[in-house]
Amino acid sequence: MSTNKRKIINDPIYGFVTIPSELVFDLIEHPIFQRLRRIKQLGLTNLVYPGALHTRFHHAVGAMHLMQEAVLTLKQKDVAITDEEEQAVLIAILLHDIGHGPFSHALEHSIVRGISHENISSLIMDSLNTEFDGKLSLAIKIFNNNYPKLFLHQLVSSQLDMDRLDYLKRDSFFTGVIEGVISSERIIKMLQVVNNELVVEQKAIYSIEKFLIARRLMYWQVYLHKTVLSAETMLMNILTRAKELAARGVELFATPTLQVFLKNDFSKKDFEKDPSLLALFSKLDDHDVSASIKVWTDHKDLILSTLSRNLLERKLFRIEMQNEEIDENYKQTLIAKVCALYPIDPKDAHYFVFTDQVNNSAYNASQFNINMLMNNGRVQDVAEASDQLNLQSLSTTVTKHFICYPKELKG
Repeated sequence: MSTNKRKIINDPIYGFVTIPSELVFDLIEHPIFQRLRRIKQLGLTNLVYPGALHTRFHHAVGAMHLMQEAVLTLKQKDVAITDEEEQAVLIAILLHDIGHGPFSHALEHSIVRGISHENISSLIMDSLNTEFDGKLSLAIKIFNNNYPKLFLHQLVSSQLDMDRLDYLKRDSFFTGVIEGVISSERIIKMLQVVNNELVVEQKAIYSIEKFLIARRLMYWQVYLHKTVLSAETMLMNILTRAKELAARGVELFATPTLQVFLKNDFSKKDFEKDPSLLALFSKLDDHDVSASIKVWTDHKDLILSTLSRNLLERKLFRIEMQNEEIDENYKQTLIAKVCALYPIDPKDAHYFVFTDQVNNSAYNASQFNINMLMNNGRVQDVAEASDQLNLQSLSTTVTKHFICYPKELKG
C-alpha cells in the first residue's frame, strides 16, 4: 500500500481510527463522501444542545471503526470472514448514510418526496460502484441483505448494529446528555454468530439492557426533544412554503442546486430514470438551505419571511406535547388567533399552527431480535432473557401528540 494512503483519523470518541485500505481511503476522499462534513448529524438539535454540531462524516467514520472492532472480535472467535467480506462490510457501514440530505432527518421528505435516504444511499452506492469498476459489488449485496452471511448485514443494519452503537455514544458525547452513554466496547467484545445470525453472549445482558434504556432516553431527551421538534417542524414549513411559492413562479433566492429541487417535486422514479438528478442531489448540503433561509428573512411573502426570521433568531414556536390527540376545537381557536395576529388567508394558517405525532420504540422484536446466547447454549430474545421487567415495556411503542404555534398567541 502506498504510504500516502495509510492515514489515521483522530476521533474524539475512540482516539485514533485507522483507514484500513486504499479503496476505503479513496471512498473517504471522494467528493460525495466529503459532502457529509457539511451535513449536521442532528439537524437543528444544536438550538437546544449547543454542542451538537458534529456531522454525518464523524458518524460514518466512527461506525466504520466499530465495524473493524466487531469483525476482529468475530474472527478471534473463529467466525469465518474473508478479507473481501471484511472490506465489503466496512464499506457498507461507511456508506450507509451517504444518501442523507441537508439537516439529516429534518428535511428527509421536504426536499424530495417518496424517496428515503436509504433509497438514495443505494443509488449513490450503485453509482460509485460503476466509478470504482465493480469493487463495491459485495458491499452493496451486504447492505441490501442479498448475501448469504446474514450476520454481516445485521452488523450494518439491525437493532444492534454499528450504526446505533456509534450514534448513541457520539450524540451523547456532543449533546452532553450522559444518559445515552453506552458500553459499546463491551457489547462488541461479546458478539458471536450462531446459525448465521448475530447473537450476544449472556454475560453482556446488562450492557444490552443499558443500551436499550439509553436509546429510549436519548429519543425523548434529544431526538424527540420538544424544542427540537418545534425547530425542525418550522424548518420543514419554510421549505414547504418556498416550494409552494416556487411552483407559483414567485422569484426566490436559492443556491442553483437548491433552486432545482424547489421548482420540482422529484420522486424515486425520477431518480432512477435520470442519473444527473443523483449527481445534483449529491451537491446539496446544510449550507444551501441555511444561506437561502438567511436571504428569505427579507422576502416579501409574509409567511416565508416570518418563519425564516423566527428560525434564524431562535424565536421558536411554543410546543405542547401530550398522550392524547390534540383537541380540534383547541386547534381552531389557535388558528383564529393566528389569523388575527397575521394578515394571512385561513388556508395558510397551517404554517403557524400545526399538529403531528411522534413515536418512540426502543426495541422492536418483530423487526429483528437481539438474541442472547445463554450459558446453556440456547438462544433467547433479550426481552425474555432479561430479569428486568421494564424491558418488556421497552418493546411497546409510545406515541405522543403535539401542537405548535407562535408564542405571541398566549402572550
